[in-house]
Amino acid sequence: MNVIAINTSQNVNLDFSVASLGDRILAFVIDWIVKISYLLFLFFIFNYVLPLDNIIRGWDSWSVMAFFGIILLPVELYTLVFESLMEGQTPGKKMAKIKVVKKDGYQAKFSDYLIRWFFRLVDVFLSSGFVGLMSMIFSPHNQRLGGIASGTAVISLKSKVGIDHTIIEDIDLSYQPRFQQVLALSDRDMQIIKTNYQNSLLRKDYQVISKLAQKIREITNIPDQRPEIQDIEFINIVIKDFNYYTGKEN
Repeated sequence: MNVIAINTSQNVNLDFSVASLGDRILAFVIDWIVKISYLLFLFFIFNYVLPLDNIIRGWDSWSVMAFFGIILLPVELYTLVFESLMEGQTPGKKMAKIKVVKKDGYQAKFSDYLIRWFFRLVDVFLSSGFVGLMSMIFSPHNQRLGGIASGTAVISLKSKVGIDHTIIEDIDLSYQPRFQQVLALSDRDMQIIKTNYQNSLLRKDYQVISKLAQKIREITNIPDQRPEIQDIEFINIVIKDFNYYTGKEN
């Protein structure tokens, strides 16, 4: 499977599997099922509950066009709204376990989702999906034109790793946490921290570990307690404390 190497803010490369064409199509189909369900709902409402003829009777053509434009906005803006609210996912992408990310490792922004949405006109609608399909087949990371223009890619979230690669950590029942400030971190933050930390330990790259520890202190406002607590011990405590406070279990 195609792999994309994402460089994190700690300057460590993480490899993610690029979403397959099959997963992309599956997500597309699921999203269209949602859209069609909405259109069927409108059909039912305007045929059996609030007859459309009674609503638009006497309206001029511009008013009728504006009315249809408004009620069809959920279909037109579906992808843009959901990707913005669900951090790179739509209901279809979530069910297919894929997600839009920036190729530089940062969370995609609204402007990135907007570019992707705008290019759907060419990728999907004006070409009946042909341009987008050809772009995904021939681009290095299965990107359609919108992904290339926005610097984003769609990755697979299907887990193929063991527990050591997750944010889960074994904690003794008698464990006493030390830093409640770790609650400022998200699951995604902790995943990046643990992965970078483990990779750096394997390479004995203590410079990266030091930078990672400093980054954690900046985000959480945990005071620097060196030399009493060295960076390796500090990160270990942070990982365990996060699991303790967020209730992560095996």
